[in-house]
Amino acid sequence: MQRSTARTRRFGLVAGAALSALIAACAGMGMGQSDLGFFVTSSGPGKGADLGGLAGADKQCQTLAAAAGAGGRTWHAYLSTTGAGGVNARDRIGRGPWKNAKGVVVADSVEQLHSANNNLTKQTALTEKGELVNGRTDTPNMHDILTGSQPDGRAFPPDKDTTCSNWTSSGEGSAMVGHHDRQGLRDDEPSRSWNSSHASRGCSQEGLKSTGGNGLLYRFAQ
Repeated sequence: MQRSTARTRRFGLVAGAALSALIAACAGMGMGQSDLGFFVTSSGPGKGADLGGLAGADKQCQTLAAAAGAGGRTWHAYLSTTGAGGVNARDRIGRGPWKNAKGVVVADSVEQLHSANNNLTKQTALTEKGELVNGRTDTPNMHDILTGSQPDGRAFPPDKDTTCSNWTSSGEGSAMVGHHDRQGLRDDEPSRSWNSSHASRGCSQEGLKSTGGNGLLYRFAQ
């Protein structure tokens, strides 16, 4: 009887240790990232700036977040649109705070996100997988992130195309982009801007790549 009890106790200890190891391994793999609130997409749709409009962009957000274990939250792309019914990117992303895949807060609020005090850098602007995104000093450079927005997160006036026809064009037009690594050709404010640095060279995938992009987006959980 005593031997049976001892064997049962040892089995329980071994099983408990195995369960603890499994939980730790799952945490290390980024499973169940309920706190994930911000990421840069690990890939674009491959159609340049034709994202299927805001609805298509948001759908991709939700799909990538779900694959990372954070599909229980509502995700929106940080994108503005212009013209009738124009939308400001800053109005689509909730109130914050937002943490990346490593649990680091990139901003506590919309106001801080659009100030010089945000914590958005190459080291914190990670993908949903917790990986770095190529910057200006990497090959290929992919630091151009589509936003269509002014520095304050609001849409541009509709007198010129800054959103590739509200994210439905992969040909003519242009889109405003930001630099997730906060670096550019010069050491000035536009070059360091995460959301409003310069216009893209066209709306095609090749056009986006030619200026240092890959059709990537910022994603925020509301």
